Amino acid sequence: MGEAPQGFRYVERADGAVVITHHGRVAGMLRGGRAAQFLAEVQDDPQLVMARWTGNYRRGNERTARQHPRNRR
Repeated sequence: MGEAPQGFRYVERADGAVVITHHGRVAGMLRGGRAAQFLAEVQDDPQLVMARWTGNYRRGNERTARQHPRNRR
């Protein structure tokens, strides 16, 4: 099994936007409804949720996924 994502943090700004950083670098910014949806989800497993929302989710399983029948072309 892969390692759990690490190094993510988020800041909720006064204007309602959410800034997600990964090891100190901005990984994504969410505004409006997407920010509200993110804040509702982030309570469960913050590191995993932030990794998924920023697209930094896949690590080490790309080769396995390529072999899956739905990905063969």
